[in-house]
Amino acid sequence: MSRRRTVLLGAAGAVAAGGAGLATIGLGGGNGVTAAHSSLPPATAPVERTTLVETQRVDGTLGYGADRTVTGAGGSGTVTWLPGPGDEIARGRPAYKVDDRPVPLLYGSLPIYRTLAEGVEGPDVRQLEQNLRALGYTGFTVDRTFGSATTAAVKRWQEDLGVQETGTVTRGSALVAPGEIRVAERKAAVGDRAGGAILTYTGTVRQVSADLDVQYQRLARKGARVTIELPGGGTVKGTITSVGKVAKEGEDDRPTTVEIGIAVRGQGALGSYDKAPVTVHLTAARHAGVLAVPVGALLARPGGGYAVQVVEGSGVRTVPVETGVFTEGKVEVSGTGLAAGMKVGIPK
Repeated sequence: MSRRRTVLLGAAGAVAAGGAGLATIGLGGGNGVTAAHSSLPPATAPVERTTLVETQRVDGTLGYGADRTVTGAGGSGTVTWLPGPGDEIARGRPAYKVDDRPVPLLYGSLPIYRTLAEGVEGPDVRQLEQNLRALGYTGFTVDRTFGSATTAAVKRWQEDLGVQETGTVTRGSALVAPGEIRVAERKAAVGDRAGGAILTYTGTVRQVSADLDVQYQRLARKGARVTIELPGGGTVKGTITSVGKVAKEGEDDRPTTVEIGIAVRGQGALGSYDKAPVTVHLTAARHAGVLAVPVGALLARPGGGYAVQVVEGSGVRTVPVETGVFTEGKVEVSGTGLAAGMKVGIPK
C-alpha cells in the first residue's frame, strides 16, 4: 500500500499529576453521568457491571481491491470500444472491442494462453466449458477434453457474439477474471493499437486493506470480526478474510507490518466511498462481568494509585481502587466495598 499505517492503542484516558483527577473522556449522556447537588461532586455516574472490549486500532483503506491490468494479446488490431470507469461487467458481456469484435469476460483463474480447439485437453478446457454451460450453452460434457460437441457449442456462442464462427478460442479472444469486474481506469483510447495496456479493473465488492504492526498480528485471525469506522463517523461490521504471510519492513523507524484484508458487511451503508481512509477496530480482549466507571471518575492519589468518590445520600467517601482495562471512555475498577449500582462522583 502506498500509505503507511499507524497502529494506535484503543484505550482512552490521560493521567493528571499531583492529586488532580483524570481527564474526563466521553462523558456524554451515553455514560449515564448526571448532575449532583452543589455540596457534592458536580456530576455522578453509576458503577456498572459490564463487559469491556479492549481494542487495537489500525488505519486502513476502503476500496475495491488491487487493480489488475488488461493487455491486448497479439499486438494486432485497433481498439474500437471501451467501457467507462465504474462500469461493471458480468460474464459473457464485452470487456472491450478490437476491430469491432467483442472480447467477452469469462470467469476463472487460468488465462487463455493457447488456442483451444478440438482434441485439446486440460484444465483450461474445463474452465471454458464451465463458462459455456453458465451462459446457457448445452449439448456437451463439462470435462477436460475439447470434443466435437464443445466445438459446436463454441460456434453457437461465436454466432451470438457476432464474430467468425471458427469453433476455436484463441489467445486474446476473451478476458478471464475471477468474477464480475468493475472498470477502474482506461489505459487506452478508441483508435489505439490493441497491443498495450487497455484498461484496469477490480472486483465489484468493496473491502478494506490495512497494514498491521506485526506485534499485533495475533489479533488478526482469519474469520475474526472487526468494526470499521467510516470517514463520515458511521461504523460497519467486517470479517478478516486474509492475513499476509510476508512482513514488510517499515522505513524511517516505522514498524514492520503485515497486510490484512477485510470483507465488509452491509455494502449499502458505504455510500460512494472508494479509496477512502477508515479506522479498523480489532478485538484485543474481552473482560466480562467487571465493574466499570467513566475514566473521569478516577482521582490520582498523592502516594500513587487511584481512588473514586462514592456518593451516598448527602455524603461522599473515598474508595481506593485498582484499575484494569481502559476502553471507550470507561475503566475497569475493583476495590473494597465497591459494588454495581453505587454512584461515583465526576470531579471537574
